[in-house]
Amino acid sequence: MFHFDLSVGCMSTLTLTESTTLDDSTTTTRIISGKLALVLMSTFGAMTSFYLLLSVTPMYAASAGAGDTGAGLVTGVLMLASVLAEFTATSLMRRCGYRVVLALSAVLLGVPTLALLGPDTMVTITAVSFVRGLGFGFSVVVTGALVALLLPPGRRGEGLGLFGLAASVPAVAALPSGVWLAGNSSNGVVIAITAATALLPLAAVRWIPAGAAEPEPAAAGGGERPPGLLGSLRHGGQLRPSLIFAATTVSGGVVVAFLPLAVGAGGSVAAVGLFAQAVTATLSRWLAGRLGDRHGHASLLVPGLVVAAAGMATLIWVDRPAAMIAGMCLFGAGFGAGQTATFALMIDRAPASGYGAASALWNLAYDAGYGAGPMLFGLFAARTGYPAAFALTALLMVAALRPAWRERSADAGSRRSAGRGGTRH
Repeated sequence: MFHFDLSVGCMSTLTLTESTTLDDSTTTTRIISGKLALVLMSTFGAMTSFYLLLSVTPMYAASAGAGDTGAGLVTGVLMLASVLAEFTATSLMRRCGYRVVLALSAVLLGVPTLALLGPDTMVTITAVSFVRGLGFGFSVVVTGALVALLLPPGRRGEGLGLFGLAASVPAVAALPSGVWLAGNSSNGVVIAITAATALLPLAAVRWIPAGAAEPEPAAAGGGERPPGLLGSLRHGGQLRPSLIFAATTVSGGVVVAFLPLAVGAGGSVAAVGLFAQAVTATLSRWLAGRLGDRHGHASLLVPGLVVAAAGMATLIWVDRPAAMIAGMCLFGAGFGAGQTATFALMIDRAPASGYGAASALWNLAYDAGYGAGPMLFGLFAARTGYPAAFALTALLMVAALRPAWRERSADAGSRRSAGRGGTRH
């Protein structure tokens, strides 16, 4: 998530689409074309709309009388719909082309939001969350495919860095801003901004490439069939990092959905905490990439889990602003490190033909954790209270330390025997 999170479909689509453009020999010195600028604008608008309501809809559900269980449900429904859309987006792009999918994503993400201007009922809030989830899932897939298509191959890494910036700034700014606006202005202001930013991609539809995505070519050197998602799940080298990552994404979904409710009145303090988490996760993700390239990505798994668990455990004092903000900083740092380390490990261990499956599995762990975490947390919090529920969430990451240590030991042995090698991320 965030997500700086390129969210789920975004990451998998970039991996899949990159292989379709490697043979393009066209190299230019200019990264930002007019079409690419429009796609970046579309990404910024869609992500801003998504993050503005991510922590606000659970607040709406709670105010509708649904309690903590209902607050977790709306986030779970949102992420479930995102996963469903991401599974179908590639085939939809091949049938209908990029323009149709981008326009559809904007409409699904923006128009249903206006229904929240009416009376707050769980039926309305849940339905809006589901439809918006579909729009978000389509959006991250099609914008990721378009960016990969429009970048010059010789400077693709640089261009993807710009794409990451367009996707991550809304996580840093819009997530806490939505909570602050909900507590300090009318609901209509939040809803209007959310709908307007979601519809921003419609202004770009006319000028982006219309063609459908090309099918992924066979792997180089022998036509090996790319391993599917189930095949990757059966491979421990892919499964373990994805499960380790899922332990942190569960906690990520919990803090986004429940921190404003746990902190209570006003939302301003919760907004500061969410902002601190987003900033530290962004910085940690970048720093973890640099450290992982030098020392091995598996070496960051245990420190990342320990720091993230410590941050979550600190939230047992969620009613104390200083402790809550410190905990969110720690959790953000560990979460960002885990994002980079697990994804890089899974890509490094996959053959070229399996990059797409590895990326899809990583992203499935992201969205599944973000969706399941709030639903389960809501059930526990309704019975134990927030401090105990936060402590239980921290224990989930502690439980992931054992497989993380095994990954670290195995990776250290392979690096000693094979010599130090480069990584893609």
